[in-house]
Amino acid sequence: MGLFDKIRNEFIDIIEWVDTTSDTIVWKFPRYQNEIKMNSKLTVRESQWAIFMNEGAIADIFTPGMYTLSTQNMPILTTLKGWKYGFNSPFKADVFFVSSRQFVNQKWGTRNPVMLRDAEFGPVRLRAFGSFAFRVKDPAVFLKEVAATNPEFTVEGIDEQLRNLAVSRGMDAIAEAKIPILDLAANYDEVSARITEKIKPEFHELGLDLTKFLIENISLPPEVEAALDKRSSMGIVGNLGAYAQYQAANAMEQAAANPGGGLAGAGLGAGLGMAIGNQVGGIFQPNTVQGNDGPPPLPAAVQYFAAIDGKQAGPYTLEQLSQLAAAGTVNQQSQVWKKGMPAWQAANSVPELTALFNNAPPPLPGA
Repeated sequence: MGLFDKIRNEFIDIIEWVDTTSDTIVWKFPRYQNEIKMNSKLTVRESQWAIFMNEGAIADIFTPGMYTLSTQNMPILTTLKGWKYGFNSPFKADVFFVSSRQFVNQKWGTRNPVMLRDAEFGPVRLRAFGSFAFRVKDPAVFLKEVAATNPEFTVEGIDEQLRNLAVSRGMDAIAEAKIPILDLAANYDEVSARITEKIKPEFHELGLDLTKFLIENISLPPEVEAALDKRSSMGIVGNLGAYAQYQAANAMEQAAANPGGGLAGAGLGAGLGMAIGNQVGGIFQPNTVQGNDGPPPLPAAVQYFAAIDGKQAGPYTLEQLSQLAAAGTVNQQSQVWKKGMPAWQAANSVPELTALFNNAPPPLPGA
């Protein structure tokens, strides 16, 4: 400081801080050799404290208001200086202004995924980010523990430490909450409140107060999110067979609207859609094994061909042949054939047909 600055300061008797920044927490009032005139005016604005420091020790702390500096309103400094009577000459003291405003929209986030155990998905890796707000709660503690004697201390000087606290304690709180991964988005407020209560004591150790903590997003790795998307898609589709048929119907509609494509392609698409729908629908039926839910199909009835009037007739079921035998159209010597027989045979030589002729009465005597 030059001679002109020294002379100018001799006429300055107002101590104040007009804060034009948005991130300054502590600001030291500049004074040549730290000399302050007795009866100087001290102006402390709302959202500020003024701290007088004598030989490295904190003395008096002033809250918002206007003060005339004298031995009466500086009791601690007066005691330290040993002023037993009125004192009008300049005295030396460091004056620090500390902001009590909220510093909002401070970002936090995980640099790397954090491994957690989920009841449904097992071990998963999570990323999280959000914002928080804080203010100075105890200016004396903050000055001693953090700012020290820096002539100007900004949010940048402590931001990284606060972010690390938010991430470390925040992920601990998320793990302790044991909220399923799929339900976290619906419980951001609850988790944020847990994290706030967990971090506040550590902020208090620095003379700070955590006023707001927000979670903006908790996310899974991209590959896990892709698997969840597929799982959700399957749940939305539901009946895959019906979905395939619906897709085939859409293909037919599009083909009909495109004369150049022809209906042959639409027919092929519809056929494939129906076939795939039937196949897929059978594959994805839950917990069913073919044949275990009902009786097997009835065996097909055996059918016979018969030679009637020198001509092949039929096929006939066993019941139909019985009616023909009762009518005399077919007798024991009639030639018959069924699938599996090497050649035509007389009806009475086929074991299962002999009973058809045993029920017929013998010829009448003398007939």
